[in-house]
Amino acid sequence: MDAMQMITFIKDLERLKETTRSAYMKSGRRESVAEHSWRLAMFALVLKDHFPELNMSRVISMCLVHDLGEAYDGDVSATIKVNQQEKIRKEEEAVKRLTSTMALTNRNSILSLCKEYNKGITNEAKFVKALDKIETIIQHTQGTNPPGFDYTFNLTYGRKYADYHPILKSLREEIDQETQKRIDENT
Repeated sequence: MDAMQMITFIKDLERLKETTRSAYMKSGRRESVAEHSWRLAMFALVLKDHFPELNMSRVISMCLVHDLGEAYDGDVSATIKVNQQEKIRKEEEAVKRLTSTMALTNRNSILSLCKEYNKGITNEAKFVKALDKIETIIQHTQGTNPPGFDYTFNLTYGRKYADYHPILKSLREEIDQETQKRIDENT
């Protein structure tokens, strides 16, 4: 291991602490990509006993790296229509750039996890994608959002990812109820 390469990578991760997302905290400030990724990893961790069939080491790792690609170009709100293939390509290039100081095995491992997440084919990737969408909606219902915030979008956002498993579906139904309360409060 080259200590300086590792330290350089860890220093570069500060970008994700400073990169804000479209979600707001209770305080009204926008959440960072790092905060979202950390809470997503914690969400997966507390559900591990309910998903013994999953490789939880891989899941937690995927939670931590799934948004590394936002280090340079930032977060794009799901409400904005973009070319998904181009977005994925740019994010994977950003991961390569972010990990460029690391040993090739570490770089390839991180990029492989990002690609696995983006493809969403493995059970671990499906699980992380479902939790990623649910965690985002939880933040939307928990946060102090600006006037005119579109809560209705959340009722359909990423639903397909949670529908494959009864526990995820149950979590999704619960947060949809909270979303509906926010909609009702704002009309």
